[in-house]
Amino acid sequence: MHLCCITLLASLALAVHGAVVPRQAPTTPNFDAIIVGGGPAGLSALSGLARVRRKVLLIDSGEYRNAPTRHMHDVLGFDGVTPAYFRWAARKQISYYGTVAMTNGTVTNIVPADTQNSYFTVYATDPETGSQVGITARKVILATGLRDILPSTTGVQENWGKGIFWCPWCDGHEHADQPLGLLGPLTDAPGAVREMVTLNSDVIAFVNGTDTPEARATTEKKFPGWEKYMRIHGVAIDNRTITAIVRLRNGTDGTEDPSLPTVPEHDWFRVEFSEGDPIERAAFFASFPSEQTSRVGPNLGVQLYGGRLAADPSAGLATNIPGVYAIGDANSDNITNVPHALFTGKRTAVFLHVKLAREDGDKELNGTTVSKRDMELEARSLWATVNGSPGDILYAGEFDDF
Repeated sequence: MHLCCITLLASLALAVHGAVVPRQAPTTPNFDAIIVGGGPAGLSALSGLARVRRKVLLIDSGEYRNAPTRHMHDVLGFDGVTPAYFRWAARKQISYYGTVAMTNGTVTNIVPADTQNSYFTVYATDPETGSQVGITARKVILATGLRDILPSTTGVQENWGKGIFWCPWCDGHEHADQPLGLLGPLTDAPGAVREMVTLNSDVIAFVNGTDTPEARATTEKKFPGWEKYMRIHGVAIDNRTITAIVRLRNGTDGTEDPSLPTVPEHDWFRVEFSEGDPIERAAFFASFPSEQTSRVGPNLGVQLYGGRLAADPSAGLATNIPGVYAIGDANSDNITNVPHALFTGKRTAVFLHVKLAREDGDKELNGTTVSKRDMELEARSLWATVNGSPGDILYAGEFDDF
């Protein structure tokens, strides 16, 4: 099954379901697994499962957190390429494996087939026709990613990923030794300075009105001695309200050598305020919140831990919903970069493959599938792992309370 075009969802609906999702359980689900999301994590999971000839479908909405950035970095063998090129190269390589398929579409709902989660029906919108298609799989991998919540300040969204960035490892080196601005609340500023300390020495923290006595007390608890630390590194704090960030110069002109892993980017911006003179900076390291890109996981019942899909690292990043896994930025291990996304995809691929093989082996030996009690014990174990203890800020109660 080679690289599929965007009409795959429609063809599956006709060939497998007669354009309608069956009301009764199929003899065999369409796929061993469906992967929701086509970023690095999803592609890594697909590659890992392709290597052991699992029948897998990846459904890609085409929405990627790193899409605005000019280049990817810190990915060995692909340092300095565009995110789009990386995805194209990954898809091309995976397309040589005959048991997996990739298609474009937006997953809107995931429904367990029964109380034992023997399989799932994944509903997706075909981008060509707008029709809903239901496809079945024994397991589901959520690689749905995060979305950055950008402020409405003029110039932030327009320049996001091109001189305004949130990851030093991803984009900081290209702006090393340049005048840098920090964007975000006062409580995050000292930590941001610490992350950038080897890259930039001329730093101003634009905290946009968040420098209050309460915020200073919170920052002291979060980063004891923060004021002295900021003075040591010569970081000024500007508490004025930002009205606009205006681009004065683009950081690249198209003459850069694309074969190089990194080249300096010489952006230049003017920061305008509600009062006083503007300030010019070459780049900005931002600290903005993020949220789940998709609600299909929470709507299915996947627990959120700090806004992330709770995943058990000791069980292949399984969620509290048996048969459903969460990988990449979306999950609760709170690490967001491409190498880590690739790792999580492979980790779940290995675990899921063995899990399927064990289920098949049990059925071959005993003529039975996993029992409801086994599923409850697995869910109970996962709950104990991710829920913490009474008194923890995210403690949600005992398993039997739900």
